[in-house]
Amino acid sequence: SGNFNVHKLALSDSTKDQQLTTFKKFPVRFLSTGSNVLSFGYDGELYTMKEGEQSKKVTVNIRTQANDNADSFINIKGGVQEMEVSPNGKEIAFIARGEVFVTTVDGSMTKRITNTPEQERFVTFTPDGKSVVYASERKGKWNIYKTEKVRAEEPFFYAATLLKESEVVANGVDNYLPSYSPDGKKLAYIAGRKTLKVRDLASGSEVDLMTPKDLFTMRDGDKYFTWSPDSKWLLVDWSKTLSNSEVLLLAADGSKRENLTESGYYDSTPKWVDEGKQMIWFGNRNGLKSYATSGRTENDVYAMFFTQEAFDKFKLSEEDFKLMKAVEESKKEDKKETEDKDKKDKKDSDAVKPKEVVKPLKFDWEGLQERRARITTHSSSLSDAVLSKDGEKLYYLSSFEDKNNLWETNIRTNENKMSIKLNSRGGSLMWDKKIETLYLLSEGNISKLNVKDGKSEGIKIAGEMYFDKVAERASMFEHIYIRTKNIFYEPTFHGQNWDSLYKDYKKYVPHLGNSYEFTEMASEMLGELNASHTGAGNRGNNKSGDETASLGIFMDYNYAGDGIRIAEVITGGPLDKLVFDIKPGSIIKSIDGVTISANTDVATYLNMKANKTILLEISNPAGVAKQITVKPISLGEERSLLYKRFVRINQREVEEKSGGKLGYVHIPSMSDGPYRSVYDDMLGKYYGMEGIIVDTRFNGGGDLVADLAAFFTGTHFITYATADKVVGGEPTSRWTKPTVSLFNESMYSDGHCYASGYTDLEIGTTIGMPVPGTCSFAGWEGLPDGSYWGTVPVSAKDMSGDWMENNQTEPTIKIKNMPGVIDKGKDQQLEKGIEVLLKEVSK
Repeated sequence: SGNFNVHKLALSDSTKDQQLTTFKKFPVRFLSTGSNVLSFGYDGELYTMKEGEQSKKVTVNIRTQANDNADSFINIKGGVQEMEVSPNGKEIAFIARGEVFVTTVDGSMTKRITNTPEQERFVTFTPDGKSVVYASERKGKWNIYKTEKVRAEEPFFYAATLLKESEVVANGVDNYLPSYSPDGKKLAYIAGRKTLKVRDLASGSEVDLMTPKDLFTMRDGDKYFTWSPDSKWLLVDWSKTLSNSEVLLLAADGSKRENLTESGYYDSTPKWVDEGKQMIWFGNRNGLKSYATSGRTENDVYAMFFTQEAFDKFKLSEEDFKLMKAVEESKKEDKKETEDKDKKDKKDSDAVKPKEVVKPLKFDWEGLQERRARITTHSSSLSDAVLSKDGEKLYYLSSFEDKNNLWETNIRTNENKMSIKLNSRGGSLMWDKKIETLYLLSEGNISKLNVKDGKSEGIKIAGEMYFDKVAERASMFEHIYIRTKNIFYEPTFHGQNWDSLYKDYKKYVPHLGNSYEFTEMASEMLGELNASHTGAGNRGNNKSGDETASLGIFMDYNYAGDGIRIAEVITGGPLDKLVFDIKPGSIIKSIDGVTISANTDVATYLNMKANKTILLEISNPAGVAKQITVKPISLGEERSLLYKRFVRINQREVEEKSGGKLGYVHIPSMSDGPYRSVYDDMLGKYYGMEGIIVDTRFNGGGDLVADLAAFFTGTHFITYATADKVVGGEPTSRWTKPTVSLFNESMYSDGHCYASGYTDLEIGTTIGMPVPGTCSFAGWEGLPDGSYWGTVPVSAKDMSGDWMENNQTEPTIKIKNMPGVIDKGKDQQLEKGIEVLLKEVSK
């Protein structure tokens, strides 16, 4: 019970541990104290407790309306999550708010296909267009369903009156991402989240193309595969590891597997083009990339040619290509004349339309991986790309300025131009089956792109969605339970009974009033797992809510009179201007003509003032007043200035107390920008220093641990020099001198990975406080109502083979910055770092 209850400990004698509450099951949460009373939450209720008394439940009366109608209508416009164009090009199936809809290609008529509290996802059509197929999470499992039109005289889903749903795949495990072969004879899908299966629809026999030995999962639906035109092959985006992905070619019968890219870079999202004679895919081999392993990267579009003939055609010059096309057109005309003679005596109505025959694809395996080309002329922040029907133009969605636009490249001439100005935040591109009409799904909206005329036309989807928010919320709760049970990295759930927790928290679901309450409850349930990167939240914001601006100053809190007395002007802030000449001790008398009262919260005078011009009346320490106009900044901008101030203070202290022998860098997060700052300082202004204090306290994580470990462990092995001067050496881009690293309790995620790695590799002495064990990977995903949640599908093990989650890293020298000391400007951890490193460099 000690894990869940309130205890009292005498600081003078740590053996005197007194348990104050005796709760048996749930943890006590949100404990706070007043002068003589404790307050806390337990099992969804509020409690108070006075010294020497038992805890008492607080009686809370909430007045609400008599009846709350849980049914409501919401507009589905702008909420499209995924889409698929029908084989006839006349309908679009899409997912919105976890339901399946079908609309006309102009959006004028929209039909709701499903009406369930559970979410539907991964919508597609059967190749004949007669069924809409999707996955739905019902009765504790994802299964694959299809909906068909009942009345033959109704050719379109969007205008159908009667629909019939049936199961396609339900085999006791989770099944999703249905994908039919073009000939309609096979179905590929993901089973159990980690197996790629192909089912023969006639016989029911199945083959496993990839298994859990090949695949891992971070979130539902995080797999990609696509059928060849001849229905015999699949291209697969294969995440070989967390830091590398490849493109595989798999025979649908399981007889062959070929790694087409075999690259140490990220290669992803392959697409069949040119009737299957080639593929295009995305890769970052040539693009700019962050130092951070999982940071921002620029991509290119590459092509691989499956036959030598296709590759030879690609390599033709513009003149030779035009000649080839002219010869082909001439042959077509001759063939047409011959066919017209044969049909001379036949009526059109009697003519038999030949059945379309798809030829089996040919692969010239010898030299296959060498028949590749980079078809973008420059790397960029690509969202998606498609090839034109004739293979001569690449259309790609990319950002060069602020937002994404559609660009095009002439494959033959390498000429680039903007095709359509979209100003979108990215998205996905999709041709119709004839490769004639291009569609864009971006920011929840579908648009039709006319690449010939350079125009974009938004599809204004008609329709509202009737839904039951209580039932939806119950379904989301079930989904969190199901997915966590199937993906949590550690099979014992950190010693918790997940099924029991599910039952314990399910009782709250009917009483939740909104998404904020739901995610708070979900966070508490997930929190029982005692894991990092786990919880839930809601991204909704109140645009009309209060927002306090900042003048970029420290206020003198000992000042009791009217106005604000300035203790310090923060460097770089709104008042840090030479022309203002504002000194400590100056008093801000009024803001926009309103006198600042000693009895009024200062925040009220600065509410909603960020980046707006205001008038200040300020008197200097001598009492001389003046008026100035400034633009306050946001609290986020203020935090940035305070961070820079923190670094400057520490740099100055290290340089002064070390007599100029040591430098100081701080790493706030594991990302590209901080690494560049560290690299800049350590090989720049600190290049001649004898050692560096690497401060990683308060590091919020990211993915940089390997880059930092490599950078700090350089070993000098070559010196470049003239007779008079050393001019360099090897390695040129690594630090070869001593470092010490400062740790504290507020390092998280990759911040902990770094602490563990720096310690286990024995890079240098570590100083500070233990770092909590949070080196894990998050598996976040969205929910239909716009909320989000996640838990840990993949964690890490240290060099000893132990799980790093909840396994804290101890510093070499444990020292805490004590209250009463740190607030007076004395950083005990930093001072110890200076002392230790000076001894090391003096040896």
